[in-house]
Amino acid sequence: MAPSRLQLPRFLRLSARPSLSMQMMWVGLAITLFFVLTALLAPTFLARGWIQSPTEFLSNPLHEPPSPSHWFGTSGLGYDVFSRTLFGSQAAWQVVILATALSLVAGVPLGMVSGYVGGRLDRALLFLMDTIYTLPGLLLSITLAFVVGRGVLNAAIALSISYIPQYYRIVRNHTVSVKTELFVEAARSMGADTWTVLSRYLFLNVIQSVPVVFTLNAADAILTLGGLGFLGLGLPEETAEWGHDLRQALEALPTGIWWTALFPGLALTLMVVGLSLVGEGLNEFVNPKLRRE
Repeated sequence: MAPSRLQLPRFLRLSARPSLSMQMMWVGLAITLFFVLTALLAPTFLARGWIQSPTEFLSNPLHEPPSPSHWFGTSGLGYDVFSRTLFGSQAAWQVVILATALSLVAGVPLGMVSGYVGGRLDRALLFLMDTIYTLPGLLLSITLAFVVGRGVLNAAIALSISYIPQYYRIVRNHTVSVKTELFVEAARSMGADTWTVLSRYLFLNVIQSVPVVFTLNAADAILTLGGLGFLGLGLPEETAEWGHDLRQALEALPTGIWWTALFPGLALTLMVVGLSLVGEGLNEFVNPKLRRE
């Protein structure tokens, strides 16, 4: 009898022949890591004198094309585009991490409590979250940005409100299905209080999809932040921020000055693509039905 083929475990088969989504996730991780390093190293480059300050006005020349002295050229406001592009990643990470963290901290507990308690509280929170969810994210962020004003924390708050319902809905639905499992019923019958059940028995079982939502929200937050900056909202104008730089570059673009728009726009696009690829790869890893044998 011919020996049977050795069957590798699922996770080893996935790593031996990764799917296209998993391969693209590694590409996304590389892009994301590049922008993380850019944000972390930009202040060091400035301190060593390797780049100019992103807020330093250059008296001459304005609108200089890329050259050895200014790798990405200069803008019409007298800024070095290379320096502004590097520090733009720092501003993006600051706002995006704060925004997604705030929405996660608010949405996950609300979803767990709503799904577990049920009743009037669940119906009231569902109505509130569905109302917020139906509003266009960019429009809601613009409205909130007018109310809270400019700044990193204010921009993060304006962005985070529209993401809370996403965490709430996914965690609430998982909680409703898991709370009827036998191990939860056993814990309640043994006298476990609500906090113990939520923290010890439900939490780890209802957050599997949260990393996916977190990553995709981060990509969306970068686009929304860029939109706020393009409209003159979000961060102060002197802050190096890609959306604001694109707004300034739009005026000079018809005259053939392409570099002031190309590099900030390319950085914003690559960062969004990188985070989106990571989110899609995580989605395949978290959801076994999406995996290929």
